[in-house]
Amino acid sequence: MLLLALTGCNKKPELAKDSVDAPAQSPQTTVKNPELEEVFRDSTYQLTGVAVSPNGRVFTNYPYWLDNHSYSVVEIKNGKPVPYPDARWNSFKKGDEGVDKFVCVQAVVADEKGYLWIVDAAGIGLGPVYKKANKVLKVRLSDNTVERIYTFPETTAGKDSYINDIRIDNSNGFAYMTSSSNGGIVVLNTASGESRFVLHDAPSVQSDPAYHFSFDGKEFSKADGSIPKINSDGIALSPDKAWLYYKPLTDDKLYRINTRFLRDFTTPLKTITNKVEDLGHFVTTDGMEFDKEGNLYFGDLERSSIVKITPDLKMHTLISDPENLIWPDSYSVSKNGYLYISVSQIQLMPWFNNNINKTEHPYKILRLKI
Repeated sequence: MLLLALTGCNKKPELAKDSVDAPAQSPQTTVKNPELEEVFRDSTYQLTGVAVSPNGRVFTNYPYWLDNHSYSVVEIKNGKPVPYPDARWNSFKKGDEGVDKFVCVQAVVADEKGYLWIVDAAGIGLGPVYKKANKVLKVRLSDNTVERIYTFPETTAGKDSYINDIRIDNSNGFAYMTSSSNGGIVVLNTASGESRFVLHDAPSVQSDPAYHFSFDGKEFSKADGSIPKINSDGIALSPDKAWLYYKPLTDDKLYRINTRFLRDFTTPLKTITNKVEDLGHFVTTDGMEFDKEGNLYFGDLERSSIVKITPDLKMHTLISDPENLIWPDSYSVSKNGYLYISVSQIQLMPWFNNNINKTEHPYKILRLKI
């Protein structure tokens, strides 16, 4: 492993220790690098999320970004995608209301209590929220039943919001989501259904305009030449649920805040902003995830690598693989010690390549022993 010294702020808070864990499903094939194992491949549709349940079930999701779209959430069974929780939820077509169907699912997360949480940003093509259909589903895995649907008022996740990733705190009854379009954190009381939007426009949720997010020496840009700045995206909850970690996507900064300030909806917004801790510079990553020992895993997008940040805030490169880690996206840690990784190839999409699709099929879910 390559040990990299962490640069950043003078204050060096340690990462927390303790976390939710889940077993893995046997991989079907092995990719070129012997440390990475292939769990699933899809030669047609672009996936983003990955979740492994406590009994080893594996799920992924497909956002409705491009015209080539079919189902939104699937369970992987014997290497095949099976619409989840059923075909009806995955039957959305433009023109439908979208309230009781998936519109544009961004993330899936399995918790330790036997539930799958599904984030439907409902922003087709990363556009405005479709017919107020953005929502979060809580699905009971024991019988594949939708137990609850959470919706949001305009003040929490309005038409210009793209809710992204989610983390669940069952101990205190809260969920936390990033909003990558307008920058901020959505805090959801999972018992009452009340929600609050915090840190909007705070420096910690805004991508640093001075950072040049690049691939192969070329700055990440849209087809029209403009430079996209993607705000708060990756999110992780410390094993003891005391700290929420998050970062903008298109720079290398990492931040955290104590969750007690987020759980109390009477905490002034300014106070929350002032309580954010700047942990310094790391790498650019999309998703992030803790293991039970308090290690935090990133995907170094610009170097096609997976890195581990230990509780003393030192960063280790676990593996580099440009052939397979083409935009490592989301993560799930299994009970038997594997990091599951979805590979979404976002930098090869036509949006960022003069309207030419440079995708190298298939899209993959990989796993790495940690």
